[in-house]
Amino acid sequence: MEYVNLGKTGLRVSRICLGCMSYGAPAAGELKAGRHAWVLNEEESQPYFRQALDLGINFFDTANVYSGGVSEKVLGRFLKAHTLRDTIVVATKVYGVMREEPNGRGLSRKAILYELEQSLRRLETDYIDLYQIHRWDYETPIEETLEALHDAVKSGKVRYIGASSMFAWQFTKALYLADLHGWTRFVSMQNHYNLLNREEEREMLPLCRAEGIGVIPWSPLARGRLARPWQLEKTKRFETDGFGKSLYAKTEAMDRPVVDRLTQMAGERGV
Repeated sequence: MEYVNLGKTGLRVSRICLGCMSYGAPAAGELKAGRHAWVLNEEESQPYFRQALDLGINFFDTANVYSGGVSEKVLGRFLKAHTLRDTIVVATKVYGVMREEPNGRGLSRKAILYELEQSLRRLETDYIDLYQIHRWDYETPIEETLEALHDAVKSGKVRYIGASSMFAWQFTKALYLADLHGWTRFVSMQNHYNLLNREEEREMLPLCRAEGIGVIPWSPLARGRLARPWQLEKTKRFETDGFGKSLYAKTEAMDRPVVDRLTQMAGERGV
């Protein structure tokens, strides 16, 4: 396994990060709070966590909303039982709906500090290595969000902060304001990027390169579409993942040539 610094930080992470949205508690259909029919339960998840450790992966990424918090619980229990906390880099996220009440979501100071405590409890840890805002909150001033995240870092409960899925102008504004006020800066961007979705090459990736921001793409295999020949296998996720269908299903004319070419190249290389 190769290890690199995350952005300009001194934090060393494996080049491969295990995303944990697929592990937690399966549910019937597309439900709220990140519950999906294709999610693997705790017992089914164990071999994947074990293989990740065996391969030298030290970077695990989850979110409070995945399986309504169960993903954090499953990951936390496994890591506590099978490895030393300080050898692992744990990332999680905040923003999504966790409770059906006015402050049960978002990036207000109240929501961030409450959800941080809940994530720490579920992960069975005293600190989170990388705490990420899952989306941009249009209802909360970014200054409030940044100061709350800065306070979380200064409290010792968070080591670094990251962001995910926003416009480049928004990320630029957040970086500028953090510098202006002396607040903790985002060190990473988790954006939607793969061979079927390359829009991030236009502005976000050049911005990250210029600012020394680590990039942790989500859905690098396009929700499985880049892992096999075109629609060769109809998995439970392929059949029930409504969000995935909204991302890719309407662009077959553009997507299939990419998948076919990737399949050809993979065959030529025996991978």
